[in-house]
Amino acid sequence: MSRVYSSIEDALDCIQDGMSVMIGGFGGAGAPVELIHALVDRYKRTGSPGGLTVINNNAGNGAVGIAAMIYAGMVAKMVCSFPRSSDPKAFTDAYLAGKIGLELVPQGTLAERIRAGGAGIPAFYTPTSYGTRIAEGKPQAEFDGRMYVQERWLKADVAIIKADVADRKGNLTYRKAARNFSPLMAMAAKTTIVQASRVVEPGGIDPEHVVTPGIFVNRIVEVAHPAQEEALLREGAKA
Repeated sequence: MSRVYSSIEDALDCIQDGMSVMIGGFGGAGAPVELIHALVDRYKRTGSPGGLTVINNNAGNGAVGIAAMIYAGMVAKMVCSFPRSSDPKAFTDAYLAGKIGLELVPQGTLAERIRAGGAGIPAFYTPTSYGTRIAEGKPQAEFDGRMYVQERWLKADVAIIKADVADRKGNLTYRKAARNFSPLMAMAAKTTIVQASRVVEPGGIDPEHVVTPGIFVNRIVEVAHPAQEEALLREGAKA
């Protein structure tokens, strides 16, 4: 079956209520804005998918991207490192109102938990968070005279990510810093959905330039001129 879909809506139709969704991007760099906003549009139109657990570096800015998901009421829990960014009103208001849960994860630990999920490593030890509230209730152990905290892998039902170029077999390249969490998330999710600025035929990407192999990609949709989250924020856009 072809991995390339003709519409964003069709590419996203596997995302259902209660799923865990990894969303690529570090701030606006690499954020799959079109995929996110199509999910928001579907939720406003149908009431689904709701009750989502969203895994990302932050909890959104302004009224676009993940913040738009939170404003719409479709996110039950955030797993992130930075719930307070430059304009965190969407998350802050929902959290203070008891409408959204939060699992706070140090940034390096977040990346490693996702990597471990993709590599099939169920747990690892890190000194980060030892002695803090984040470590409470977690197994701890001493190695070479230093205390470490056990962290569990992090996997998801779906990852939605943004690539620069994809071929029809699912091999991906990324544009500079937009790479960030996306390769790890593609490995850690049962289903990976990609918006790519350009889709080419197999062989159209130099094998030496492939970052994410096609084995980790299930669905691709071409978005030729993707929006940039920071530009939308400057314009005061709302999803």
